[in-house]
Amino acid sequence: MLLIPAIDLKEGRCVRLRQGRMEDETIFSEDPTEMAARWVAAGCRRLHLVDLNGAFAGEPVNGAAIRAIAEAFPQVPIQVGGGIRSEATIAAYLQAGVQFCILGTQAVREPAFVTRACRSFPGRILVGLDARDGQVAIEGWSKITGERVTELAKRFEGDGVAAIIYTDIGRDGMMTGPNIPATRALAEAIDIPVIASGGITSLDDVRALCPLEACGVLGAITGRAIYEGTLDFAQGQQVADQCAAIAEETGS
Repeated sequence: MLLIPAIDLKEGRCVRLRQGRMEDETIFSEDPTEMAARWVAAGCRRLHLVDLNGAFAGEPVNGAAIRAIAEAFPQVPIQVGGGIRSEATIAAYLQAGVQFCILGTQAVREPAFVTRACRSFPGRILVGLDARDGQVAIEGWSKITGERVTELAKRFEGDGVAAIIYTDIGRDGMMTGPNIPATRALAEAIDIPVIASGGITSLDDVRALCPLEACGVLGAITGRAIYEGTLDFAQGQQVADQCAAIAEETGS
């Protein structure tokens, strides 16, 4: 299972929010590329970048910072979300060296856009479904749609989506542990791989997520925990690798 460091970008800086509230931020670095270098040095195999301003604006705002990271670390796959609402934006990011584009608000508003994007950019499209109390939120988590995560995720089966990124908003940045039951339920309900996000705090949380790999959870995004030091990233990935090796040996 991949452990994926999150770099959230706001006004060109690396920040973390609590429960997606733009006014409740902690600045961790003025230099996102330098922060990316830290996680690359720790052995990350993928980076998760979010343009927070773009999520609210509906178009890329921190594109320069994202391009700088992609240029600096071409060997590391990068997935980007926030304000991606057109095929032109997807094409520009992919041309800049990004491997995966995450569709969130646009995917919820116009599921047919996901179908078109997957056809135009096969293997490069992820769908981000962010939920509060099981209901999907859009526009930087500022609006609750009333749609249930599992039902919405099922609409994308057959489109060729590379993965669903599932975030429990109530746990994001709160250091309370991931929502294991909801993540498992989603992974078991759909045939699209799932990437878990929200609340990962410790090595115990990584261990708790590892069994879900058998259900289709291919990775987990972590942010505040690795910035504040409650989770050592390199150790976390090592634990995930050890769990996978044991599962392979035992056939479980």
